[in-house]
Amino acid sequence: MDAFFYEVFDEEREAIERYLPAGLAVEMTPATPQEHGAEAPPAAILSTRTQSAIPHAWGSKLRALLTRSTGYDHVVRYAREANFTGACGYLPLYCARAVAEQACMLWMALLRKLPVQRAQFAAFHRDGLTGREALDKMLLVVGVGNIGHEIVQIGRGLGMKVLGVDLDPRHDDVEYVSIEAGLPKADILACAMNLTADNAGYFNAERLAKCKPGAIFVNVARGELSPTADLLAALDNGQLAGVGLDVYENESALACALRAGEFGIQDKKTEASTQTPAVAAALELAKRSDAILTPHNAFNTAEALERKARQTVESLKAFLQTGAFPHPVPVG
Repeated sequence: MDAFFYEVFDEEREAIERYLPAGLAVEMTPATPQEHGAEAPPAAILSTRTQSAIPHAWGSKLRALLTRSTGYDHVVRYAREANFTGACGYLPLYCARAVAEQACMLWMALLRKLPVQRAQFAAFHRDGLTGREALDKMLLVVGVGNIGHEIVQIGRGLGMKVLGVDLDPRHDDVEYVSIEAGLPKADILACAMNLTADNAGYFNAERLAKCKPGAIFVNVARGELSPTADLLAALDNGQLAGVGLDVYENESALACALRAGEFGIQDKKTEASTQTPAVAAALELAKRSDAILTPHNAFNTAEALERKARQTVESLKAFLQTGAFPHPVPVG
């Protein structure tokens, strides 16, 4: 077997199979390694997404890791913790527009109180449903890379005022400000920044307290950037009027706990996962009408799925031919 793929959902499997050439042997599972339960790596090349916890003991037995994601913080962490020195690759170009549109969907739904509108349809009841328009609102995009720049363009298309925050102000068409200057002005705050060892917990209670009261916060980057308990507190005290999340702290534990509940699995390991503060806070947030949570699905459009499948197979073929991925993860 040339490679083994974890976290492959049905539509992704179908797309990947369309691009696999004859002679390239690949097996796929929807499970993560921790759910799959193999004692040894099923192949010398593994491909994952973001929820896989690869055993550290596998590091010396692997040639390469390819993450089918635009973020790679989890790969850097694994390479460091497992002393893995093989090749690591990622896919930075396939889903910028898809993720940006998900961010827009979240803030627009929160502006118009969509969860409450849906709940009140049965009685055709309109009290308490008055929302807000996006026109002329201030959008602050924190992290103006490929995805962030698409968010900027969408915001402008909606007639919003847009500011950007980034350590590398590389886009000439973006007006950049410091986070301190931007937070008090922002009606919508969109997090699209990379997760690093230096910015974990970036949108903590102290920083959220500097937001414009009643702002809406959307995170389509990494959950570790916005501690969930702090988001809950900011909703409770009125600092935030809405929260939209597609990513979560301790996401692999949250996903495992939710999937276990779906299939009626109750065991001590699952119970321990749901009792961690980050997972418990996410489950509490999911009950609220001023929050919208989606299952790390912003990348998932038909168009992005095709690009992702093609680029995945191209990356795997390139590694097998040259020993290097087209987009190597900077793990050094």
